[in-house]
Amino acid sequence: MAYQNTKYIFVTGGVLSSLGKGLASAAIGALLESRGLSVTLQKLDPYINVDPGTMNPFQHGEVFVTDDGSETDLDLGHYERFTHAKLGQDNNFTTGKIYHSVITKERRGDYLGGTVQVIPHITDEIKESIHKLADGVDIIIVEIGGTIGDIESLPFLEAIRQFRADVGRDNALYIHLTLVPYIATAGEVKTKPTQHSVKELRSIGIQPDILLCRADRYLPKEIKQKIALFCNVGVDAVISAKDVDCIYEVPLMFHKEGLDNKIVEMLHIWTRAPRLEPWEDLIRRITSPRDSVTIAIVGKYVNLTESYKSLNEALCHGGLPNECRVNLMFVDSEKIDGDNCVKMLKDADGILVPGGFGPRGIEGKICAARHARENKVPYFGICLGMQVAVIEYARHVAGLKNAHSIEFEENTPDPVIYLMTEWYDEKTDTVQHRDTDSNKGATMRLGAYPCKLEEATFAYHAYGRSEISERHRHRYEFNNAYLSPLKESGLVISGVSPYRDLVEIIELAEHPWFLGCQFHPEFKSRPMDPHPLFREFIRAALAHKRQRTGAVNGSMHTQ
Repeated sequence: MAYQNTKYIFVTGGVLSSLGKGLASAAIGALLESRGLSVTLQKLDPYINVDPGTMNPFQHGEVFVTDDGSETDLDLGHYERFTHAKLGQDNNFTTGKIYHSVITKERRGDYLGGTVQVIPHITDEIKESIHKLADGVDIIIVEIGGTIGDIESLPFLEAIRQFRADVGRDNALYIHLTLVPYIATAGEVKTKPTQHSVKELRSIGIQPDILLCRADRYLPKEIKQKIALFCNVGVDAVISAKDVDCIYEVPLMFHKEGLDNKIVEMLHIWTRAPRLEPWEDLIRRITSPRDSVTIAIVGKYVNLTESYKSLNEALCHGGLPNECRVNLMFVDSEKIDGDNCVKMLKDADGILVPGGFGPRGIEGKICAARHARENKVPYFGICLGMQVAVIEYARHVAGLKNAHSIEFEENTPDPVIYLMTEWYDEKTDTVQHRDTDSNKGATMRLGAYPCKLEEATFAYHAYGRSEISERHRHRYEFNNAYLSPLKESGLVISGVSPYRDLVEIIELAEHPWFLGCQFHPEFKSRPMDPHPLFREFIRAALAHKRQRTGAVNGSMHTQ
């Protein structure tokens, strides 16, 4: 369904961070899609980094990679999981990216000698970044990062304030997410944080049209009336954003509160009635599993699970076709060694080693891979997880006892993982070069690349076809100089790049399910369309659990 004018929804947040603006934006997108509208989403981040690619996961959480190779905010993962939007570099802009563009133009002489200022040059650049997405979509949902009152987000707020005047009142909508806390000692919810947040927003010229009130309960009518009175919105524009057990309940909760009806009313859009049956069926399957498995995630960012956001969700998705709840057991790789590995992983039905950078905890990950190989526990290694599986196999099966990655041991005599300095890039039809002196930002192998699969392998069985495309984010590769000795020792190379210069997937044939991939399959998993590798990994973990518990029960019965 096409409209003469694209409509714009701006989502801001107040009081404090981590209220869920990204999830709220994604859920709004899902609701509007269910009404037959086409949507895309954009995140405007106020930090000065050009992108989050070099940021510590403890500070920023996961870096989400799109097909075109853009390193973006983790909220873009929510956008893709909740909607059908195809996202790329134009869906995430930062202060650094905006200023870099303006300064480049100034150096080039585009401003004809004028004084370059925040208004209009920076704000115009921000508005132009939003307009870039308008072709062919009915709705653009723009999330403004940070919290109202932060000094660094002011240019973005000024830009969206101007936006309504540019496109017309009927074509722009402001939604503000705020907090309505329950004070246990007083026995009541408090609206003052919301009042002050809206006051701050109005002080810079933005009157919110709809308020999403994050709370631990549905707000009673009298509280909504109070908020509406002091914040200058209609009572029906005060929406409860209640805590939920599962994030995929959010679209249904917002619909129950009338959010999608209010949005289409205020934007003067005619749509069909929402078709939410797929979301209702999804929640039924999530909340009514027939079985469960425990997956050990062995990594070094386990104290901040947002670092593995897409991974956690993809594991949940993998449980759905298996009618299985996936319980996540986070294991700090710095605390695992050969003495305690069995004890720390004994309750795991499957072991997953995710991606990462740097030497910290690397030996613990190698121990986890060895435990999975020797004890026939289903193993899934992603990016670095594949590399540690190769290192472990080289050391303990192929006889290369000093095998390592040059990322962690520059002078290792057997660099089974190394920095590839030259390779053919199928996306750009060029030969790419890099070395140890290359910039850290945006110099990795990034984005979607093709891969060819060998038949009669775990990978081929999962995908059901011989050619796939998956997203990458890494600098180091399997060293082809060790391809023959490792294959002769039993390592299976089940996926390679089309020109066969890059190993993409390794497996162990004499194992129930052992697979490592150089790419990040979690970035393409969706709740309505689980990624095949996660589906098969969870299926193998479930089979391992049943075999293990059956053996235990049989042993007890014999006694």
